[in-house]
Amino acid sequence: MDIVVKGRKTEVPERFRKHVAEKLKLEKIQRLDAKVISLDVEVSKEPNPRQADRCDRVEITLRSRGPVIRAEAAASDPYAALDLAAEKLDARLRKQHDKRYSRRGARRISAAEVPDHVPDAATLNGNGQPVHDEDTDGVPTKKIGSLEVKGEGPLVVREKTHVAAPMSLDQALYEMELVGHDFYLFVDSETKEPSVVYRRHAYDYGVIHLSTDPMVTEVQPPAAGGTLGG
Repeated sequence: MDIVVKGRKTEVPERFRKHVAEKLKLEKIQRLDAKVISLDVEVSKEPNPRQADRCDRVEITLRSRGPVIRAEAAASDPYAALDLAAEKLDARLRKQHDKRYSRRGARRISAAEVPDHVPDAATLNGNGQPVHDEDTDGVPTKKIGSLEVKGEGPLVVREKTHVAAPMSLDQALYEMELVGHDFYLFVDSETKEPSVVYRRHAYDYGVIHLSTDPMVTEVQPPAAGGTLGG
């Protein structure tokens, strides 16, 4: 496995590529995660002079058979940013490694590993029905939130579909920390309903649960000229 180093709107000098190879020791990484598939390093530069102390950003993405682990940092130069991002990556790898070997009983499958164990998993729409590539008249139809869009439809900047295994709140927090995001969407193993855990201040977290109201079958749009809030 090689380390792929690329620049986004900036050139990456050969000296920095060598520094990446010296800083990110593959042998050490593979000891912590023996199932590493790829390791990418992306360098970008912020042109805003007001952010000179954080103008260089480095993002490290490690893909393996488990969850994707990302670590990013910004500093006044790419070498300092790489050092900070490498420290975060090492901490997250160690946390994943320690938790993997401290678990008791059978190993649980994470949401990221479900496609490896469930081939041809179905994609469902917002109503829980299988999504078909084309409808009866031959025009592709898909669900975007509560909208049923035929053909190209409205502009969608980005759309992702994930197969999710139900998990506990504790596991969702762990998965969020691994990918380094500020929120994580998951299916609660107790309620079987979609939920979102998110980062608040310092080490505080919040969680949003969604539940279906059996008394409401469909949300009706407000009538023209009506008022909100009563």
